[in-house]
Amino acid sequence: MGKYNAGLSPKLDRNSRGCPTLALFDKALPATCYQRWFSMAEVAPMVIKICVVLVSEIFFFAALLFGAAGTVRWPAAWADLTLFLAGALWITLRLARRDPALLAERLKSPWQKGQPFWDKIWILPMMVAWCAWLVLMGLDAVRFRWSVMPVWLQCAGAVVLILSFWMIGRVFRENPFLTAVVRIQAERGHRVVSTGPYATIRHPLYASMLIYLPANALVLGSWAGLAASVVFLGGIVFRTAMEDRELQRGLSGYTEYAARVRYRLIPFIW
Repeated sequence: MGKYNAGLSPKLDRNSRGCPTLALFDKALPATCYQRWFSMAEVAPMVIKICVVLVSEIFFFAALLFGAAGTVRWPAAWADLTLFLAGALWITLRLARRDPALLAERLKSPWQKGQPFWDKIWILPMMVAWCAWLVLMGLDAVRFRWSVMPVWLQCAGAVVLILSFWMIGRVFRENPFLTAVVRIQAERGHRVVSTGPYATIRHPLYASMLIYLPANALVLGSWAGLAASVVFLGGIVFRTAMEDRELQRGLSGYTEYAARVRYRLIPFIW
């Protein structure tokens, strides 16, 4: 079976594809599993790093929201930030246990070798738009009170937000190649994933974001933010179409998969 690290148990859990979820051995993986195995000593620093990143993001998002609102007395913002942190940590810990190779990939730079030029350009304006969106909702819902949204609708938004995190987690569980950038990962044995949510639509992560983004605006009680989320939805549709084109050009078997699964983003629509 090969050597394993001293003090670590050689017993491994396996995911739905029969692949080990935490790698402790030196033996090479099958082509259908992850490219390499990770020891606990390698996984722990990744989890710590992403937790630091998440906490930093929370502070930054809080500064934008509360700075625009002019007060920290905004329960909806605290609820939204708490849900974001809880959902992101849940997904991170699941990845650390089930797919540390994917977690390592997602910690890499958003600008990488082999990434199409259009995707490198797409990322920056979306980051800027996200920051501007948070500021808009702070101004709208609290500082100037342009929006008045019923509490029951904000609560409904929280439920939808939790649902969107569950959907995102389900997609990550199914696809070990779900990196943050558009790139054919030949060095990781990139292959077509057609099970789980991918049996219904070709880009279920982006479909989850179509729910996640408006849900944030509802939780924060901002009608202006809800309307402005259309900008992100347009960006998601653009990236979906362009990524699908890249996959059909460069990923073996994807054209046949696209012929079987007709819808990119929304079942029975597109």
